[in-house]
Amino acid sequence: MVAIKAAEVENFLARADRAPPVILVYGPDAGLVHERAEALIRNWVEDPSDPFALVRLEGDELESTRLIEEANTIPLFGGRRAVWLKGGGRNVVPAVEALIASPSPDCRVVIEAGELRANSPLRVACEQAKDAIALPCYPDDEEQLLRLIESEMRGSALSISQEASAALVSLLGGDRLASRQELAKLALFARGKGQVGLGDIIAVVSDASALEADDLVDAAFAGHSGELEVKFGRARTAGIAAGTVVFAAVRHAAQLHKARLAIERGASSWEATKGIFGYFKRKDAINAALRIWTSARLERAMTQLAEAALESRRQSALAAVIEQRALLALAANAGERSGARRRS
Repeated sequence: MVAIKAAEVENFLARADRAPPVILVYGPDAGLVHERAEALIRNWVEDPSDPFALVRLEGDELESTRLIEEANTIPLFGGRRAVWLKGGGRNVVPAVEALIASPSPDCRVVIEAGELRANSPLRVACEQAKDAIALPCYPDDEEQLLRLIESEMRGSALSISQEASAALVSLLGGDRLASRQELAKLALFARGKGQVGLGDIIAVVSDASALEADDLVDAAFAGHSGELEVKFGRARTAGIAAGTVVFAAVRHAAQLHKARLAIERGASSWEATKGIFGYFKRKDAINAALRIWTSARLERAMTQLAEAALESRRQSALAAVIEQRALLALAANAGERSGARRRS
């Protein structure tokens, strides 16, 4: 089979009846992997709860011939049969290769796996075989999240304001299952209101302190000292707890460091940043920060922020001062580097 691209998976699932007998579903979005694997099983067998129609196997417990034996077992009461294999630490490639060499046309085998490199033996085996296919599952992008939000709200007889939808996009996306759970919680909270607004998002999916913290952190990493001081004052007035922002800055520095390392190793900006929390809302600020900060400088920033976070815990009465001083130092460092880049 030709390797299928992530953007083509939904179209493939729409015609899953014509899928080959062995299907590998893999990727970093565990919730989406599970959701699609389950959809492929339900597309094939009439009753997934019937143990004669569906056999569930764990990769860690898989014996050498068990997979091919289960795939070629004739259902007791007729009909189609499926095997759902969840990959584990044990190497399942020999069993999968044996199955691919002799697949059963009456049994669909769905293999659920985590993130796999392009040269992973399991992925290569399924991508190159004519009777198998591999479906990649990456975190939802902005467009996919908007469709998911609209679908979930419509299913609950709700509409959602544009402002609320934009805020949701920035808070979801790392894992499809987690996104659906947050949307279900939101729909339950807003039942009977007709339309979901920004206030509902703040009350249920995230709190105001998280949104304020992200703005402050972005200003610091961009080197906007004046903007940072104004926003810091507003945060204090709004009652944002001391220590909240510096902890958010530690988390964000770690994410930027991981992305910067990936870029320095040759990854594209999209590949490097797709896992950063709230990327779609903050992408301009994140991309700007990645142009300013090197991985070495981010390592030093992480150390300084971690020390500030620890100090704010030790001296809770001075937490706000410690937090502000750490963020202003960060902004000054970024501003100095940004200025140097403009002069060069």
